[in-house]
Amino acid sequence: MSRFLLALGLTAALALSAVSPARADAVDDRVTALQRGWDHVTYEGPQATRLADMARLHTEADAVVTASPGRAEPLIWCGIITASEAGLRGGLTGLELARQARDLLARAEAINPRALNGSALTSLGSLYAQVPGSPIGFGNRTRARAYLQRALALAPDDIDANYFMGDLLNREHDYRAAERVLQHALAAPARPGRTAADRGRRAEVTALLAEVRRHL
Repeated sequence: MSRFLLALGLTAALALSAVSPARADAVDDRVTALQRGWDHVTYEGPQATRLADMARLHTEADAVVTASPGRAEPLIWCGIITASEAGLRGGLTGLELARQARDLLARAEAINPRALNGSALTSLGSLYAQVPGSPIGFGNRTRARAYLQRALALAPDDIDANYFMGDLLNREHDYRAAERVLQHALAAPARPGRTAADRGRRAEVTALLAEVRRHL
């Protein structure tokens, strides 16, 4: 590990140790509220208001980030929410939001790449896989694969990391490998408090797996 990475790790550790238990609990509660909000808007809320609801959640996430300097978790959820709004908006506005999401997630990775089961790595991998490449956007499948491999090294049974790796392999037409990864995603353990997200993600995995198998 380089001295630079060691310094980053030490800085993050000192920042976290300086946060009082009460303040840390308050931040965790607000992060959980963001996660539950995203789960609801993405998988349970009405399609007609999804963009407006995600934009409102984005505003809330920005406030949590501002109030929680030195914490990776608010940055991760703000990045995920911003990326989701980018996908809903599309076009040039969506691309600018995707860049903002990338930067938020990169800040979280610099603080603690292991936070929330490596979610910053998973989300960066998905962004680099799905955003158009140069000259339009910053998409890069080589970088996407590197981030997703790191995410899976940290959490090999994570449903999101396996789903997005399966999606990348499908985009690269490596259908046999995609099938294996997506089957593993379906076997992922349930996540406490995330029933709606698990149900919705499993449906996405199942749909993608069916698409992959049409190529085999």
